[in-house]
Amino acid sequence: MFKLVVVGGKARGQEFVLKNGDNVLGRDSSCDIPFPVEGVSKKHFTVTVTDDVVYIQDMGSANGTFVNGKIIKRATLKSGDKVGLPNAILQVVQVQEKKIVIKKKVASQKEKEENIDDLLNGGNPPENLVEKLFWAFKYKIMPIFHGINNEYEWRVMLAIFTGAFALITITLTISPVLDGAKEILLTEIANRGAHYAEEIGRINASALEQKNLERIDTTFLDSEEGVVSYELFDLEGRIVRPTSRLNEYTNDPFSVQTREWAIKNRDSKQVKKQLLENGQIGIGKKIFAYNPKTGTPEQVGIIAIRFAPRTLAIEATKSSRLYLESLVTSFLVAIIFYGIIYYLTLRPIEEIRLQTEEALRGRRRNVDSKLLFEELNPVRNAINTGLQRIRELQRDESDVDPNDIESDTSYVNTLVEFMQGAQGPVIVLNSSKNLIKLNTAAEDICGIRLSMAEGMNILDITKERGFAATLIELCDNSSNNNGTSQQGHYELQGKQFNIFITSLMGKDGFAKGFYISFVQDT
Repeated sequence: MFKLVVVGGKARGQEFVLKNGDNVLGRDSSCDIPFPVEGVSKKHFTVTVTDDVVYIQDMGSANGTFVNGKIIKRATLKSGDKVGLPNAILQVVQVQEKKIVIKKKVASQKEKEENIDDLLNGGNPPENLVEKLFWAFKYKIMPIFHGINNEYEWRVMLAIFTGAFALITITLTISPVLDGAKEILLTEIANRGAHYAEEIGRINASALEQKNLERIDTTFLDSEEGVVSYELFDLEGRIVRPTSRLNEYTNDPFSVQTREWAIKNRDSKQVKKQLLENGQIGIGKKIFAYNPKTGTPEQVGIIAIRFAPRTLAIEATKSSRLYLESLVTSFLVAIIFYGIIYYLTLRPIEEIRLQTEEALRGRRRNVDSKLLFEELNPVRNAINTGLQRIRELQRDESDVDPNDIESDTSYVNTLVEFMQGAQGPVIVLNSSKNLIKLNTAAEDICGIRLSMAEGMNILDITKERGFAATLIELCDNSSNNNGTSQQGHYELQGKQFNIFITSLMGKDGFAKGFYISFVQDT
């Protein structure tokens, strides 16, 4: 059985027996341990007891929770540990003397530090327009695809989107080129049809002047390549040529449309061109004759010609073949691209899984990678923190040989040597996060004097708790990730600084010192 005994502060002497399970302490009367002391949050921390294990977790309190002088978010407690709160110090006491042997299972967290729903939904949109566009894409458009991902495997979705990308790209790039080529061909054929109409006017000038359409000669059209059929008719639609249909009224759909177009655009000398069924092209043109009475050209007839030029069929075949070849090539490239993206993404995930299994078997201490995948760094940090917590819970203090723990001294001295000649603010801490050295630039921005703070814990020498907590968290993240440099941000002296912290790891696998540098954010 465990209990908390108040050994300092206004409530000194009070005792609180801890039940198995969660014990919430705070100012709120609904807490398992009501503790109405100024500075304590309504729900300040929770202590979880499971047989031989005592585990404490801060519940997002305003002033923080300290264990043995160090601010924590979560930690394992043992008998004799002191928990610091505003205006109070509580000590953990085990009523019956027991050897603490921690099993593999760890007590589950009752509350998360961050609201998962808020993280997934993006919270409130940012004020900046560019950032708002990215926010809208990530949290408003992408949920549609996340919904699809609920139904289909990620690799299937990647294959579908890669294929769709190839198809859309080819369609948007090749189709305009093919349409342009078809338009050029259509224009050339229209010019050809206009030339035929002008030729009819030239060789039949006398008949046209007399408006004697029966004398018009159009036999040369019968031998022209690509001419399927033609109709020459007057403004009333009465067919003049070919002679086999003389005096009939046209009922061909294209001829009827051409007559309506000619009447509507009576004064225009443009050529009507239209794509017809069966790959044919229709060309329509008005025929003019000189009117000696008015001295101006006068419309006397209309010609409608149907073409099926061999060049058009060849162009259509070439266009289809070009489109198909481009599509096949794009899909082959898309398959290669899919394989690269899929395995490039899969590799670091498999690496994390295998390294985590090795760490759980005790074959390695941390999860790390040489592959650059910044988005996975939070995952690695969380796993490494969990592994460190498991090691702490499973460690039997009687099995720890003090001779196996290396001294900080040589490592810290090395960091101090690195610090010489540094251009910006630099701080060196030992493994306990006690101040060893800082230069003048660091003194100026942090408000810390080496002569007064040397050897003291960073929590005790900084005026701002938030700044100290930021440094400690970055130090822990670097230590848990085998010394990898960690970056954070904080405002000091009214200026925003980037903070870089690298831990120097010992041969025993523990961090022996921390090198902290500051770079002003411009």
